[in-house]
Amino acid sequence: MPDAVTDALDLVTAWAGRPIISTTIKGGLSHHIARVETDDGERWLLRVLDPLIAETGLGIPLDQEISNTIRAASTGVGAQVLHVMPNAVLLEYLDGVTLDAPAVREPATIEQIAAACRRLHSGPAFVNDFSIFRKLAQLLALCRTHDLTLPEGYLDVLPAARDIEAALDAHPLPAVPCHNDLLAENLIATPAGIRIVDYQLSGNNDPCFELGDIAAESDFDPDHVVRLTRAYFGSDDLVPRVRLNLIMSNLTWALWFVVHQGLVRNEALPDFDYSAEAADKFAQAARDIADPSFGHLIDGRKPPT
Repeated sequence: MPDAVTDALDLVTAWAGRPIISTTIKGGLSHHIARVETDDGERWLLRVLDPLIAETGLGIPLDQEISNTIRAASTGVGAQVLHVMPNAVLLEYLDGVTLDAPAVREPATIEQIAAACRRLHSGPAFVNDFSIFRKLAQLLALCRTHDLTLPEGYLDVLPAARDIEAALDAHPLPAVPCHNDLLAENLIATPAGIRIVDYQLSGNNDPCFELGDIAAESDFDPDHVVRLTRAYFGSDDLVPRVRLNLIMSNLTWALWFVVHQGLVRNEALPDFDYSAEAADKFAQAARDIADPSFGHLIDGRKPPT
């Protein structure tokens, strides 16, 4: 067990005033997550943050992540923060079901996710801003500096990213506090509604990126995108903007996996295929860029059905 985790567990034991049992929760690709509990049944979630994740651009600085986690908790969407330690936080344990992509695509779940996002987005501003275009540039620079292997054909589609940025900048939306990494596993279904966890990439951003990222991570088809956009905004006028952000999510997070594979070693997940994840995300982005509907999206028009 890493020394940082052992130190954090010792601090939790002292905070709780009694012995605890720690169980690692698998699934996280970056930080160490564990359920900690006492003999009398109290449970919490311990999140130990690896500084290397921020140093390699795979997350925001740790102090920003902790601050944003606290702000998200104030909305009732994020887990409550019970104790802050050096590079670690002790969180409310959420009793609920961790979603998967098929569950996220369910119409009723889409409505609940949109409601959770609106609640998060109407809360206190986060302490940092986030741009998917600046993140792409940062990750691409890391790939070049460290001579990391990009998915084949990646550089050929980069002009499309510039076209997308110009199209979105022509009609900007006010930035709101966004999670920016809403894969299904960061969504917990509870009796009180959807809760959102893991603020590793959080920051104030275009709300349409939040929706586009949800769509990308859970393999939405165009009809699902319409349903999510309508659930969030009350209309589908911004569907083209959401779909462009879906493309940017796949294009950028493909590099996230390349950098993670090349610069970070996660011994807890020795069999995880980062290269396959990068190739899959890039293939989806390249497919959408090559689709005839892409020009309609750039123009802000809904593609013909």
